[in-house]
Amino acid sequence: MHGAALQYVRKISGSAQPSQANAEAFDRAVAAVTEATQQLLDALVTGAPPKNREVEAAKARERAAVRYGSR
Repeated sequence: MHGAALQYVRKISGSAQPSQANAEAFDRAVAAVTEATQQLLDALVTGAPPKNREVEAAKARERAAVRYGSR
């Protein structure tokens, strides 16, 4: 989440590396976005069961075989 927050703040600020004068504000913004993201993810609920990566990958391979033909 921190990486995504850092990328977001960099994009919004238009600066990949803030100046020393703006470093504190930049770091606070990254921390705030990280915290807001964590709060969002903690608050989300779903009734769906967790997905199994292997099962989903097999389904994707089957769809691809039907779509593009077996080779």
